[in-house]
Amino acid sequence: MLYGREHEQAAVDDLLAQARDGRSGALLLRGEAGIGKTALLDDAVERAGKAFRVIRAAGVEYEAELPFAGLSLLLASGLDRLDVLPGPQRRALETAFGLGDGSAEPGTAPAAGAADRLLVGLATLGLLAELAAERPLLCVIDDVQWLDKASLDALLLAARRLQAEGVALLLAARTEGGAAPFDRRLGLPELRVAALADADATRVLTERAGPDLPAAVRDRLLAEAAGNPLALTELPVASGPQAHTAAGLPLTSRLLIAFHGQVTGLPPATQTLLLVAAAEESGELDVVLPAAAALGIGAEHLTPAEETGLVTVAPDRRIAFRHPLLRSAILQRAPHHQRLTVHRTIAEALPEGDRRTWHLALAATAPDAALADALERTAVRTGRRGGHGGAAAYERAARLTPDRDGATRRLVLAAEAATEEGELTRAEALADEAAARTDSPFAHALLDHVRATAHFWRGSYPTAYRLLLDAALAVDHSTADGTAGGAADGAADGAADGAADDTEGGAAIEPAHAARMLFQAFHAAWYAGEEPVADVLDRLAALPLAADDPVAPLARYLPAAVLPALGRPAAALPAAREAVEAARRAGAESPADLVQLCGATLILGRDEETVDLGGELVAEARAKGALGVMPTLQFFLAEAELFHGRHADAELTATEALALAQDTGQHQWVSQLSALLAYLAALDGRTDRCTDLAATSLATTGPQTAAPAAGHPWAQWALALHDLGQGRAAGAADRLHALTTGPHRHHVSATRAVPDLVEAAVRLGTPDRAAEPYERFARWTAAADRPWAEALRLRCQALLGPDELAEPAYLAALDLHATAHRPFEHARTALLYGEWLRRTRRRTDARPHLTAALETFDRLAAHPWSTRARTELSATGTPAPQAPLTPLNSLTPQELQIARLAAQGLTNRDIAAQLFLSPRTVAHHLYKAYPKLGITSRTALLTVL
Repeated sequence: MLYGREHEQAAVDDLLAQARDGRSGALLLRGEAGIGKTALLDDAVERAGKAFRVIRAAGVEYEAELPFAGLSLLLASGLDRLDVLPGPQRRALETAFGLGDGSAEPGTAPAAGAADRLLVGLATLGLLAELAAERPLLCVIDDVQWLDKASLDALLLAARRLQAEGVALLLAARTEGGAAPFDRRLGLPELRVAALADADATRVLTERAGPDLPAAVRDRLLAEAAGNPLALTELPVASGPQAHTAAGLPLTSRLLIAFHGQVTGLPPATQTLLLVAAAEESGELDVVLPAAAALGIGAEHLTPAEETGLVTVAPDRRIAFRHPLLRSAILQRAPHHQRLTVHRTIAEALPEGDRRTWHLALAATAPDAALADALERTAVRTGRRGGHGGAAAYERAARLTPDRDGATRRLVLAAEAATEEGELTRAEALADEAAARTDSPFAHALLDHVRATAHFWRGSYPTAYRLLLDAALAVDHSTADGTAGGAADGAADGAADGAADDTEGGAAIEPAHAARMLFQAFHAAWYAGEEPVADVLDRLAALPLAADDPVAPLARYLPAAVLPALGRPAAALPAAREAVEAARRAGAESPADLVQLCGATLILGRDEETVDLGGELVAEARAKGALGVMPTLQFFLAEAELFHGRHADAELTATEALALAQDTGQHQWVSQLSALLAYLAALDGRTDRCTDLAATSLATTGPQTAAPAAGHPWAQWALALHDLGQGRAAGAADRLHALTTGPHRHHVSATRAVPDLVEAAVRLGTPDRAAEPYERFARWTAAADRPWAEALRLRCQALLGPDELAEPAYLAALDLHATAHRPFEHARTALLYGEWLRRTRRRTDARPHLTAALETFDRLAAHPWSTRARTELSATGTPAPQAPLTPLNSLTPQELQIARLAAQGLTNRDIAAQLFLSPRTVAHHLYKAYPKLGITSRTALLTVL
């Protein structure tokens, strides 16, 4: 019986009712230790009854470094259904749970990093949906604050994508007490569980201590418990009716003392057995009892703890403590030497594997080369599974390594792993410690790389650029003089495979390492300014790369693609396809090694190559499960689709990419993609969506970031375009002038925004504001050598030049537009020319151009421009037709994407695999799309699409 929890129970009932109706939802309960979260979870399971399938797990404090420990427990009952998952997702989950070795099948991406974590999350989504196929599913997770990060990330990804599966996800997290409060925002609906009201607290205490409790004692206990249900039930037992507890301590500490007191009254053998159970993170009797037996303790010694209700043995033969604080109290009260002994006996009871290795490490008191090697192998496996915890394993291995060079090398690996796991402060501390232990130029280059990554994600782009540049130079110099060696030799050539044992040699480091660091330096320099970009590219062009090196084609392509856009000389730009094929022949990893090349095609206006290559690489990444690179590739692809006037396609691509970027925590691409979607919203006049997305973009800067958001240039262009579409030329001109003359003027968005600046400045009567950006744009169009680019320059010339030269420029621009399928810009030029003709009283000549522009704007749903063209056309004396009604415009991007795939004949399961959704969510979106399209079945999709 729960007292005073009607509000919380109502929220849980709503969640369960949604699941019964086939809708999914999530709820996170937050509150201090003992406030009643677990009781609410138990109550939810009881309320769900037999109508629900229930799966359950809980975080364990000493499991937090074991990747996927919590998730494997939660999904254990569904592992017999793994075959229904798409291949890459199934393999990722099998690898995460230790059911596979992580090796990739032909045509699939190898297991690694953020992409694998995303695949595990998508597999979790698929498995939850499958478990909910016959009846609604209640998924209960307690003590989220102790759940290992890999499991939590997978569950959060699944929670964000759950829609129509009938899954209720109910979680609980402690907010106070312990080493650190759990204050991470999870992006889920939350409910704070508060203290009980006085009347309810009195009822709980009376039920626990009896009605005859003296009033003075009752009042003292009520005051000390402060409405905490656990305190109301445990403090009376621990202290007795007359004793006072340590009231000056925080409540959690008092509860620990209370539990400590209950354990102290048990026989010594039982206390030791409880310590083994507390230290063995899973509670498995098959491990706990053999470990205890090694200490001379038998199963019968568990009975006193069961009789007092401190522990129970579940049907799956796991020991469960009455409350997580009881486990903490047992571990904290045990002397250090006793904890060491217990960890050692647990390790001896476990089979070979990572859990055994960790317990041995926790028991170690001196350097141990063999154990350090085993821990490194654990770290390697952790990385292959895509989990967190590799940094901790490498660091502990370093502490246990007897020789200085070997320990230093492992500290370097720990720093790199911490960077991969997003623990930037820890990575920098490890890098500083390792740097103080070695003189190896290559080791210092790797450590500078770690520091640079931390600075980059914090937005310190100039510092990141300089560190990467210095690191690349160090690597290059070490190649020349043969001094690379020392602590980090193995890190470059296979330490991740556990074979990095040569710390003495002086093997040369290939220039390819320098090139890869310069590629990352280019990324940082892109946000730092034109001069750093040029500096990186000059150094990249000078590297002595072998012609058959996999990175050589990109190293040649980048300077040729970027330097002319900066007004600098460069070698002739090869076709992107040639560079890609050369890289693949040389052994480049596709698509990962080709991402930057894909983006570089946009810089000199090779948009058609971006569409071709970007579409190919996205399809390849999707098929291989290389999802970590998809947001980047899809951003480039969406830009190119937008520039080609394929606005609906661009919105589909960017919307999917944004969800993937959010799922993988790629703040840079969340910002960029939000801004690009804001621009698309500005095109069709969705004011609220445009401003909301732009605000999201500008606010998305990642943790501890001081620099402007990565999407700042695109967001400013989006807001300026919205102003221009709404007739607010002054606001547009201000934003665009700052964009096209500022430190990011070399960005793709800033370059392409110049024609909008020219239009806004001319409308304001201040064409001089656009003079300098136009001159740079003219140089860029000459370097780009594309008809559509020259058409835009001619349009700018017509706007800026004297009236007598305007018409030839407009006509020449329209002729060039006709050779390139870019309908939106073609229509804008026609609109401007029609407006000019009407102003010069040539209404008849204006009408065909205004009519053509209007038809295009209506077809593209570019409503602000349709309104403007319709107004201009009416002013010529010709009634403007009303915009046609198109049912496709009523679909959401996801509905349209699903409908298109269904029209191609794909099944719901095929579509789900391709879009990383559940089949039931696909069916839900199709069900909503049919009435919007005026159809009733799948077979009719082809007729309307």
